[in-house]
Amino acid sequence: MNNDIVNVEPDGSLRTWGWISYILHLIVAIGAVLPGAQASVAVLLIALIIDLVKRSDAAGTWQASHFSWRIRSVLWAGVLYLLTSWLWLLLFVPGWIAWALISLWFLYRILKGMIRMNAGQSMEPARVL
Repeated sequence: MNNDIVNVEPDGSLRTWGWISYILHLIVAIGAVLPGAQASVAVLLIALIIDLVKRSDAAGTWQASHFSWRIRSVLWAGVLYLLTSWLWLLLFVPGWIAWALISLWFLYRILKGMIRMNAGQSMEPARVL
């Protein structure tokens, strides 16, 4: 698979879909961090479906890295939540701490992506930590 980013300007609809997805992800991320403000899993699934469907339209543009960034963020967060779910069985506090850290990490990734997309920058892993 060729991972070269071509400086082709994507059409405006990709940027719009990217912002819609980022906003939906942000709603979920904030809901995961703030107690009592839980967002629906359906909102996250809608954002993930948008990313999966529109990612091929963005191929070869700097926007493609943002679609992949959001997909990877959701998948990694899901895996981390699953791996730490057993902590809830031991005691409430270890599970709460683990999930709070995962939620903060997810919020950080979404905000970082939004900032870079607003600046018209790709999410190349070598330059984004």
